[in-house]
Amino acid sequence: MATKKTSSKATAWESVQLARNPGRPNIYEYIENVCSDFTELHGDRLFGDDRGMIGGFATIGGKKVMLIGHHKGKSVEENVEANFGMASPEGYRKAKRLMTLAEKFHLPVVSFVDTPGAYPGAEAEARGQAEAIAHNLEFMSTLKTPIVVVVVGEGGSGGAIGIAVGDQILMLENAVYSVVSPEGCASILWRDGKKAPDAAAALKITSDSLLKLGVVDGVIPEPAGGAHKNIKATALAVKKAIVAALDELAKVKLDDLVERRYAKFRAMGNYFD
Repeated sequence: MATKKTSSKATAWESVQLARNPGRPNIYEYIENVCSDFTELHGDRLFGDDRGMIGGFATIGGKKVMLIGHHKGKSVEENVEANFGMASPEGYRKAKRLMTLAEKFHLPVVSFVDTPGAYPGAEAEARGQAEAIAHNLEFMSTLKTPIVVVVVGEGGSGGAIGIAVGDQILMLENAVYSVVSPEGCASILWRDGKKAPDAAAALKITSDSLLKLGVVDGVIPEPAGGAHKNIKATALAVKKAIVAALDELAKVKLDDLVERRYAKFRAMGNYFD
């Protein structure tokens, strides 16, 4: 289950490399090892079906949920199909459609975050990328059903937060979660992408740092060497953490849950000496 501290000795840059490891479990591997059943739903009913965002009805530990998450492929073909985990507007609109169903059928939402960021292409911008993500933030902040978020790999910028407004935010030990990539930050601050390791440390993107800052609520330990070393053990730890979080949230009245979720995100960035 999720803990309040980690035993990771990895530096911030090492965590970035582990989070990006191509052998790290993707959404379908979590579905296979965490869910006892899964029925995938397709399309946003406006434009198309984004393969970079997966979702559908699932059962986790005997609990019916609506599962959504970014998809990174394992092969070149899968990565191209899924756009390397960078969702387009139709992906975020599909996620919103599925969350609407979750609220209608009184199902909690479980969200798996693993993306370098939302797709920045001209066609995505033309179809309203920023608008789609912004609507998700607004929508999730008042969704009347529990939301559990697990950052399992990269949590990149708006692409991550578009499905990450939750009541319980969990992170795998070597996952990262940031407003910008270390390379992007280094290019902005020093105009030198080679300073990405320095940027990674400065950004406080690791699970330890984010737990201390109150951005995440719990850290899920990984096997020695990273999640890719033992996918089944990683998935079991994730499953236990999700079930524990759902049990805790089930004790809270929905109106109180929504109010608490809204206050949680409004309070981020407020610091007191």
